[in-house]
Amino acid sequence: MAIPLRHADPLQITAGARTFFVTSSICGKRNLLQSDRSAKLFVRVLYGYRAQGKFRLHEFVVMPDHFHVLLTVECEMTIERAVQFIKGGFAFGAGRELGFSAPVWQKGFSEVRIQDADAFLHSSKYIRNNPLARHLATDASQYPYSSAYEGFELDPAPQGLKPNSQSSLRRHG
Repeated sequence: MAIPLRHADPLQITAGARTFFVTSSICGKRNLLQSDRSAKLFVRVLYGYRAQGKFRLHEFVVMPDHFHVLLTVECEMTIERAVQFIKGGFAFGAGRELGFSAPVWQKGFSEVRIQDADAFLHSSKYIRNNPLARHLATDASQYPYSSAYEGFELDPAPQGLKPNSQSSLRRHG
């Protein structure tokens, strides 16, 4: 039996929306994000690109020397490009507004593809509890540079995750 010929153009094949847990660190693990001004700038950059539709934002935390985000990119966006927007946008703004000089970020980043509801919930809890683990707050809702803090608008969990128990995706404060 012959293998049928494929007539699809590989350059026209696109992936659907994908969700990732992303981490990136400041160059040399310096605490450049510990000041109120730099952490707020990072959050403004994050929400600026969210408003432009570059990604959907589900959770985030800005730690003194790194950040974590849980986000979804659509088919026309790669995770590499989304992180480049975040890191590049912050570095540009930090140079202009705060006098930071390059390099601001370590090269690269780490990402984990979120495939199911349990992984989404686990990543969400990890992000929200990161300030507690580092003794920066005693309650996640008290840390002002995190999606656990009151007032941040977040995008709902993606519908395409493999169902485990949809009730486990409810927001926990």
